[in-house]
Amino acid sequence: MSVAYLVLDVLGAVALNENGDVITKVLYEGNTDEIADKMNRLEAGEPIDEVVKLINELRDRGITRIIVENRELARNLANKVTGVEIRSELPASVGNQYRNNLERYVREVFGMDMQQYLARVYEITVTQTRHKLRKVVEKRDLFVAQAISSVDDLDKILNLISSRVREWYGLHFPELEDLVKDHREYMTLVTKLGHRTNFTVDNLTKLGLSQDRAKRIYEAASKSVGAEMSDWDLEPIRTYAGIYVQLSDLRNKLSQYIDEAMVEVAPNIRELVGPLLGARLIMLAGGLMRLALLPASTIQVLGAEKALFRALRTGSRPPKHGVIFQFPEIFRAPRWQRGKIARALAAKLAIAAKADAFTGNFIAPRLKEDLMKRIQEVKTVYAKPPPRKPEVEAGRKAAEKKAAEKKAHEKRGGRK
Repeated sequence: MSVAYLVLDVLGAVALNENGDVITKVLYEGNTDEIADKMNRLEAGEPIDEVVKLINELRDRGITRIIVENRELARNLANKVTGVEIRSELPASVGNQYRNNLERYVREVFGMDMQQYLARVYEITVTQTRHKLRKVVEKRDLFVAQAISSVDDLDKILNLISSRVREWYGLHFPELEDLVKDHREYMTLVTKLGHRTNFTVDNLTKLGLSQDRAKRIYEAASKSVGAEMSDWDLEPIRTYAGIYVQLSDLRNKLSQYIDEAMVEVAPNIRELVGPLLGARLIMLAGGLMRLALLPASTIQVLGAEKALFRALRTGSRPPKHGVIFQFPEIFRAPRWQRGKIARALAAKLAIAAKADAFTGNFIAPRLKEDLMKRIQEVKTVYAKPPPRKPEVEAGRKAAEKKAAEKKAHEKRGGRK
């Protein structure tokens, strides 16, 4: 049985016998970009035309077994080429011999000296790395991760702006704080109307408020105890409130983009926990593929890493959930049920992520049905809180006693 060892060099494929002698070779065709693309395809286990051509030539020469240093490539070549046995061996002894005597083979196979060879290899491998980076960046799940990070940034900015505008405009019309709770509605009124004298029933109804609410706000504006402000004083407040409205519109557009993108990127995760929470899990994991490789126990505490490491360091109780606390069935559940529901949800998310990353099968309806059954079971079996442990109860009573003594001490004015 004659054996050939296939060595995949950056510049071409070389077939060697058991003694390390060159049987035949084939140089990769094309420019630097094309060769770099071929190298990436070979690393991924995809046969290219030059390698298939070389194996067919070896078969015609009577070679019955070919050893390749890539398990996936060997499997795919075996399915593509008939009449010859193709196996993988990593590292192959002959392959090591080739690399240990590289200068000799470079002259014999490629007709170059080492300086020319290394310059060409450098050029191809740099281009190969660029191709890999481009391919990674083109993954839609990373787009979604950046979008949800932008939504989180916008939420922080919007909260800061709303607090500042309410406090600032409250100097002029403090009663509006209690009458309008919705931040966007408040900012719209400030932007469109400005001075409180413009808060007429007619103007307010034109902005979409009901007649009753418009009357209440008008009456409050006419009797307001706030300070007078000129248009010059109000202009920066109105501009700031207008920025809030613009950023709020941008946030809505980003949320819509994430919703539509998640249908393509991770439909099972989206169906299970919604687009925003699903995108946040992908972002925290570093991508859909990484999320799919995480165990359910890690998915359960994603976003609670600080609390987890603190628990490991101090020996305190570890967190029961991370960002999946945003799932309605968890944050609406009683405290003693949340850990069990979070565990069940994380297990289903692990399955959903694997389906989205590897198979593309839409299995979310079945996963959601099983999850809802488990949640209902938890709510039924653990309807009442578990009895407190004696040491926990004693600690609680001691803390309550200490707090009562401190309160009584403060009432006495700090006198002993």
